[in-house]
Amino acid sequence: MNIKSRKKRLERLDKKHLWHPFTQMKEWCEESPVIITEGRGSFLKDITGRWYIDGVSSIWVTVHGHRKKEIDTAIKEQIDKISHSTLLGLTHPPAIELAEKLVQTVNPQPVTRNRELSRVFYSDNGSTSVEIALKIAYQYWQHKGIREKKMFVSLKNAYHGDTVGAVSVGGIDLFHNIFSPLLFKTYNVPSSYCYRCELKRKHPSCKLYCLAKMEDTLKKHHKEIAALIIEPMVQGAGGMIVSPPGYLKGVRKLCNKYNILMIADEVATGFGRTGKMFACEHEGVRPDILCIAKGITGGYLPLAATMTTEKIYSAFLGRYKDFKTFFHGHTYTGNQLACAAALANLQLFKSERTLKKMEGKIEILRNGLSRIAELPNVGDVRQKGFMTGIELVRDKKTKEPYPLEDKMGVKVCNIARDKGLLIRPLGNVIVLMPPLSISNQELKKLIQITAESIQEAVC
Repeated sequence: MNIKSRKKRLERLDKKHLWHPFTQMKEWCEESPVIITEGRGSFLKDITGRWYIDGVSSIWVTVHGHRKKEIDTAIKEQIDKISHSTLLGLTHPPAIELAEKLVQTVNPQPVTRNRELSRVFYSDNGSTSVEIALKIAYQYWQHKGIREKKMFVSLKNAYHGDTVGAVSVGGIDLFHNIFSPLLFKTYNVPSSYCYRCELKRKHPSCKLYCLAKMEDTLKKHHKEIAALIIEPMVQGAGGMIVSPPGYLKGVRKLCNKYNILMIADEVATGFGRTGKMFACEHEGVRPDILCIAKGITGGYLPLAATMTTEKIYSAFLGRYKDFKTFFHGHTYTGNQLACAAALANLQLFKSERTLKKMEGKIEILRNGLSRIAELPNVGDVRQKGFMTGIELVRDKKTKEPYPLEDKMGVKVCNIARDKGLLIRPLGNVIVLMPPLSISNQELKKLIQITAESIQEAVC
C-alpha cells in the first residue's frame, strides 16, 4: 500500500472509530488530520514524511527529546526482565529506586523529617495524582480526629485534571460547568491573573490583594478546610497565568497560619518546565503534598506520583483492625517500564546539566517574546522558564478578547502547522512549551513561526 492510500485508510478509520480528547468531533471529521509516525529530538514526523517542531512537548511531557537513547535503552533492558507486576502485596527494584531518587530530587536542601517530602504513592497520570492528594488530605484529618475538616480551597482559572475530584477543585467554567451536579463543593478564591484581575486592581500597587481575599476565606472557614490546592507559579490550562513575586510564598504562609494542608500540583510545572526542577523552588516553598506526572518519564510512559511528608504518612499507620489503610490503588501503579524510564530521565537531568543549559534558552525565548508582545493584537505575554502563554486580543487598548466563534487561537495554530510547527491554543492564548532539549536554532525558528502565524491570522 502506498503512502497516499495508507494515509487515506487511516484517516477513514480514525474518523470511524476514534474519539479524541478535548476535540469537537464534528469539526474533526471535516478536516484532514496530521498522522504522526515518528519522532526525533524536538521534531515529529507525519505519515507523508513531513517534519514539525514539537512546540508543546506532545502536551507538556517530552523533556529530553524524542527517541532519547538513554531512555530507550532503559526501557528495553527492563523489558528483558519484566514489564509489569503489581505493588499490591509485592514490590520491585524500579519502584523502590525511583522513590529514593524522587525524594532526593524534591528535597534539594536538608529539612526536618516532618517537613521532608519522604513518601511516594504512585499512579499513572496527573488527574489521579491529584485525586490521591485530595483523598489523603481528607483522610489525614479524619485520622487526626478533626472530622469537620472536609472542605478544599481552589483557585479560579485552576485546572487539576479531569476525574471528578480533580474537576471539583478546578476553576475553568468552559471545562467544568457541565459536570457541576456531580462535583463536591469547594471554596473558590481569586487567582493571580494580573492581566485580567477580577478584583479590578493593578500589580504591584495592589500589594497582592488576591492574597488578602484568600485570607478572608481561610480565616472564616479554616476549621472546616482540609487543604488548599494550587498550581505553583503558573496556572497552565487556565492560560499560562504566571503569579507575581511573593504570591506563592504568601499562600504557604496562610496555610501555616490557619493549619491547612498545602497541595502543590506540579504536574505541568515540574521537571524543569519553569527553569527550576520544581516550581516551588522559585520561592523556597515546601508543600505538604506534591503531585507530579507529565515530565516524570521524559515523555515516554504514563506515570505519576503523589508525595507527602512523614507527618501525613504517619497518620495512616496502625494495625489491620484499625482500618487506617489508605484504600486507593491502580492496576499499573508503579509499573516497571515507566519507573525505568523515569530513572533514566532523572539521570539525564544530571549528566546533561539540563537545567543549566536551559538558562540561555530561556533568555532567547524571552527576547523573542518581547518582540511578539509588540504585535498589535497581542495583549499579554506570560513566561516562566519554558512555559509561555501569548494572549491574543481584538483590541489591545481595551483588552477586548476575540469572540469564541472567531477561533483565533485555532487559526494561529493551523497556520503554524502549515509552516512546520505543532502548537495548541487555550482559547485565545497560544501556548509554547518546547522540549527542554531544544536547540537554540530550533527555538529561534519556533519563535519566528509563531510571530508570523499570529500576524497572518489577525490581518
